[in-house]
Amino acid sequence: MTAVQWVASVFAELAASLVLLGAGYLIGLYRERLKQQGRSLTEYDFYPYVATPEKFAAFSLKDFRLGVHHFLRNADRRAARQLIFIGEQNNVRQQLSDTDRRAYERLCSKYYTRNVADDTQQYLDNYRNIVRLLGRTFRGLGIEILLHDLSDPSHSVTTIENGEITGRVVGMGTTTLLVDLMRRVNLKQDKLNYEVKTGARQFKCTTVPILREDFGVVGAICLNVDVNYIRDVVMASAEKTTEFFESLCHADMTLDENFLSKDEYKKALDGKRHFRDFAPHPRAA
Repeated sequence: MTAVQWVASVFAELAASLVLLGAGYLIGLYRERLKQQGRSLTEYDFYPYVATPEKFAAFSLKDFRLGVHHFLRNADRRAARQLIFIGEQNNVRQQLSDTDRRAYERLCSKYYTRNVADDTQQYLDNYRNIVRLLGRTFRGLGIEILLHDLSDPSHSVTTIENGEITGRVVGMGTTTLLVDLMRRVNLKQDKLNYEVKTGARQFKCTTVPILREDFGVVGAICLNVDVNYIRDVVMASAEKTTEFFESLCHADMTLDENFLSKDEYKKALDGKRHFRDFAPHPRAA
């Protein structure tokens, strides 16, 4: 083997080694990233909320402490940050003993979660506006819409429109329905068109989770229809039914806009009145 061939062989082997080393490094990073992403906090037995006899979610300091010490020993970035997020919203530093507070501070330092509460409140700002505007669209129709900040289920209602339907106001807590939502998200199950009965009251509900990568479910938009109001009042007489639909169709302003498809736009100009109007509408000569 000539010197040139020998040098070429060495460089070829070195290049192959570097490729294998780089591939191993990237695979290691990928595995570490998966490890860091971790599980949702709701998958652990010490999820720090328990149900009260009234079916509301109450913060559990005991379970929170178990979580703190678990994540100091076992790394799970996603679940640990969710735990810290909930702790900050519940002023947990004032409830912990000196020993547990120091452990909690170590946990916060380990997972670097400074200002997570304020950041998520800003994250939910646009959802508050969505709830406010949609709710005012359905005013007086027996339809309530609200936003839950699930970082603090004990005071989760941050925006609510038409709250007279359930009597809830801003600052009130969520029920175990929202805790159930967080578990359903992990199972990829929707909470769409479900029924809730309480005494003589009956509601048709839909709950839409708001997800955030680092913290899991951070909020939810809930739409609740007062079924008995629709049945007992709206449908009780032709007058009430007419009043309901006139309120539903009422508009505060008229704008010169078009959001129909090109085909539907042409049909509208020809006289088509609604989406189930299948009658022929030849354009007038």
